Amino acid sequence: MQITVSLHGVFRIDRFKLKVLEYPDGSSAQKIIDELQIHAKLLGIILINGTHAKAEDTLHNGDTLMLLPLLEGG
Repeated sequence: MQITVSLHGVFRIDRFKLKVLEYPDGSSAQKIIDELQIHAKLLGIILINGTHAKAEDTLHNGDTLMLLPLLEGG
């Protein structure tokens, strides 16, 4: 299945901004997070098709997964 992965902030460093990737049916967001070697401590928001999601949520063909880092500041 094809998943569009959109990375934001520091997750783009040495990676990409937006990319369509192939994954086996039934893959979870966590599988992609692990493959991209994104540390859980840095992960702030997971969105699937613009809706808040959990790492263990299953992805479907054509989904868009957005990964945003924790934000700091004031």
